[in-house]
Amino acid sequence: MGFGGSWKGLGVLRGFGGFEGVWGSWKVAALGGPGGVRGLLRFLQLSPERCLVDGAVSGLPPGPHGLHIHEFGDLSDPCNSCGGHFNPDGESHGGPQDQHRHAGDLGNIWADAEGHARFRIEDSKLKVWDIIGRSVVVAEGEDDLGRGSHPLSRVTGNSGPGLACGVVARSSEPLVLQLLRLL
Repeated sequence: MGFGGSWKGLGVLRGFGGFEGVWGSWKVAALGGPGGVRGLLRFLQLSPERCLVDGAVSGLPPGPHGLHIHEFGDLSDPCNSCGGHFNPDGESHGGPQDQHRHAGDLGNIWADAEGHARFRIEDSKLKVWDIIGRSVVVAEGEDDLGRGSHPLSRVTGNSGPGLACGVVARSSEPLVLQLLRLL
């Protein structure tokens, strides 16, 4: 899978966490969706201004797909119950390089011809301690980064419904190894 590095954590805990004061603790989200879409994302706070998002998703239609952190970790109606994009600052939707955007706007990932997307994103707005217990959603289509003419462009990037989603949780090595076997 090529994730390299060591897995760190204190076990699985769902809910909202506070600042831990320790850089280097991975958080994970295992993704699932209809049609065999599944994946694993890891989040690592590198510094107060840099969060690393490292992931792999399989079973996607080839092409670009929006990647977003959503408000809630509620998967009771799979990706439909996750709420809107995580947006603590009340900004409009934008791209990952935009100064003004939702904290949960991570841009697009690209699935190859076999439906596999592997990615590594460094983000300046995302804080790991703010997203524990929230959901990650891979959208059906490309995120227009808030630059389109559709009315949903400045709200969701007009990327369509979610294809796969999962809850961000603290990680433990045994759990992560089990999840990696599923990919």
